Amino acid sequence: MPGFKLSLGFTIFYLTLIVLIPLSAVFLKTFTMTWEAFWSAVTSERVMASYRLTFGASLIAAFINVIFGGIVAWVLVRYRFPGKRFVDALVDLPFALPTAVAGITLTALYSSNGWLGTFIEGTLGIKVAFTPLGVVLALTFIGLPFVVRTVQPVLEDAERELEEAAASLGASSLQTFVKVVFPTIMPSLMTGFALAFARATGEYGSVIFIAGNMPMVSEITPLFIITKLEQYDYAGATAIAVVMLVVSFLMLLTINLLQAWARGKSGK
Repeated sequence: MPGFKLSLGFTIFYLTLIVLIPLSAVFLKTFTMTWEAFWSAVTSERVMASYRLTFGASLIAAFINVIFGGIVAWVLVRYRFPGKRFVDALVDLPFALPTAVAGITLTALYSSNGWLGTFIEGTLGIKVAFTPLGVVLALTFIGLPFVVRTVQPVLEDAERELEEAAASLGASSLQTFVKVVFPTIMPSLMTGFALAFARATGEYGSVIFIAGNMPMVSEITPLFIITKLEQYDYAGATAIAVVMLVVSFLMLLTINLLQAWARGKSGK
C-alpha cells in the first residue's frame, strides 16, 4: 500500500505521545513506592469501598444502558412518530452537556427537596441523591449515548428480509427477535456496554455533586485520587490509578474477547 510505512509511523508516534507516555508515567511514579507502601495505599478500607462503588455502579449503569439503550435504538430505527428527530437529538445531550452541569441538574432534581426527589422519597421512601443510587443514576445518564449510537447503525443496516423470511416460516415476533435480530446486534451491544463501562469508571464531574462524597458510602475512586493529589501524595494517587487502569483493562479485554467470540459464532 502506498504510504503505508509513513502512515504506520505517524500512527505509532501519535499513540505513543498521547497514550503510551502518559500511562507509562503513571506506572513509573508508582514504582517509586515500596511494595508494602503500594499495597497499603491500594487496599485500605476506604479505598476498597471506593472500588466497590465505582466498579459496581459502573457495571450496573452499563447493564441498564444496554437494556434501555437497545430499546431506544430499536424505536428510533424501526418506528416513525412525531418528534423523532428531537428525540434522536436528545440522545446526544450527555455528550454536549458539561458533566458538572449534568451533576448539578441531577442533584437539583433528585435531592430531598427537588422536583423528582420529593415525590420519590415521599411516596416510595427511596432516597436518590447523596447515595450510591445517585451514583448509578449519574453514570447511566452519561453512558446512554454510547449504547444507542453503537447499536443504531447496526439495526439500520440489518437485512429485513431475514426477519420477513422467519415470519413467513411461522416464527413469532419474539422468536424472530431472539433467533434473527439479537445475534446480529449482540456484538454491538457488547461494544456499547464496554464503552459505557469505560466511560463510567473514569467519570468525575457528573458524580461528585449527586454522590455526596461520604467516605465508605458514596465516595468514588476518581474523587479519592483527586483527594490524594490535593494532599500532594502523588505516588498514592498514581497507585490507585494503576489499580483502576489494570482492572478496567482486564474487564474491557474480556468483553472484547466475548465480542470476538460472538462475531465468530455468527459467522461475521
